[in-house]
Amino acid sequence: MLKIAVASEMERVAEHFGHCVNFNIFETEESRIVKSGCLPNPGHKPGFLPNFLNDMGVNVIISGGMGAGAIDIFNEKGIEVITGAAGNTQDVVEEYLKGTLKSTGSVCHDHQHHGECGE
Repeated sequence: MLKIAVASEMERVAEHFGHCVNFNIFETEESRIVKSGCLPNPGHKPGFLPNFLNDMGVNVIISGGMGAGAIDIFNEKGIEVITGAAGNTQDVVEEYLKGTLKSTGSVCHDHQHHGECGE
């Protein structure tokens, strides 16, 4: 089983990981979604969310953009990071499972931005 979290604004991929409204969590087996759920963002504190998602058993995180610190923590925990995603959360997970969703490596450097992550 692979557990994929998508930083979301309800059913859309969020532009910035830490400031998303919720995480859509997809459990997959044999390249298909078998279960999905929605979890409110418990809060944006440096280093908290990567550890929180790791403790939930997440294997992959998908977002529009993400700060370098969060990426580093995910990498240390062996969690695959996909940035530069956009659109419907279930669609991007299905693209990932097909092997057609690739990370752009989009890294956010300024937490005061709006509309700049994921570009």
